[in-house]
Amino acid sequence: MIVVVCPGQGSQTPGFLSPWLAESRFRDRLQSISDAVGIDLVAHGTVSDSDTIRDTAVAQPLIVAAGLLTLSALLEGRHHRIGGVAGHSVGEVTAAAVSGILSDTDAMTLVRERGLAMAEAASITKTGMSAVVGGDEAQLLARLDELGLSPANFNGGGQIVVAGELPALEALKNDPPSGARVIPLQVAGAFHTRYMQPAVDRLRAVATGLTKHDPKLPIWTNHDGTRVESGEAFVDLLVGQVSSPVRWDKTMDAFSAAGVTGIIEVAPAGALVGLAKRGLRGIPSVAVKTPDDLDAAFDLIDGKS
Repeated sequence: MIVVVCPGQGSQTPGFLSPWLAESRFRDRLQSISDAVGIDLVAHGTVSDSDTIRDTAVAQPLIVAAGLLTLSALLEGRHHRIGGVAGHSVGEVTAAAVSGILSDTDAMTLVRERGLAMAEAASITKTGMSAVVGGDEAQLLARLDELGLSPANFNGGGQIVVAGELPALEALKNDPPSGARVIPLQVAGAFHTRYMQPAVDRLRAVATGLTKHDPKLPIWTNHDGTRVESGEAFVDLLVGQVSSPVRWDKTMDAFSAAGVTGIIEVAPAGALVGLAKRGLRGIPSVAVKTPDDLDAAFDLIDGKS
């Protein structure tokens, strides 16, 4: 069973869409999405600098649009061969689109508002995020309690992303638990924590007006890694996920239990394939970063690799 995974914020890099937009079909599609959401995603995917595309209000629509571009090529004539889909954080919006829960238009409407709402919530208090690699999880969680920090992403493979106020993150970096390494991340706020509650309230109002369908492909939630059969329920969990931890570790456990035989990550790809190599050892994977990677993905879907 092949699953498609959709990355979250932080995966984007300057110019990452340039190889895609060399083809008119992708440029025209992205221009259409840009016009619909009122954001110049063509420029942001090609010439905008790292600071510009790190802005939450830009990054999130850009990442979802990149996933939709990839999927338009990846699944053409092969949709029936995909065994399921999941997204990490904002990637859940992309996953909702590929599964048929949301139309592409509604997915972009939702992610535009998600980015704006989270950026606004992040501006209230100066917060950030750090990846913690290695060490004992129980010791780390106890240390977070001491510092008033929160676990934000349980990524599996010995990596947990933590979030909170900047002085507390600095204290964790200077005095980490035994065997742990703390890596500050270039993000604009404490996503997936209590600091994002204002964004949840705003996003729930937006989600109410969207049309939801039950998924046509199996889809797993970041909430606890389980499959969700109801489109309405998935979108509700997606909204709540903004202020609650991403349990990608449990999503990978669910992949393993379901008998996944291959993983394909859509653009901007790399992070989730990297986690799978540690958390799902031995399972083949393809990161579709540019159109040149599509043939390898097709081979995996068609059973040729």
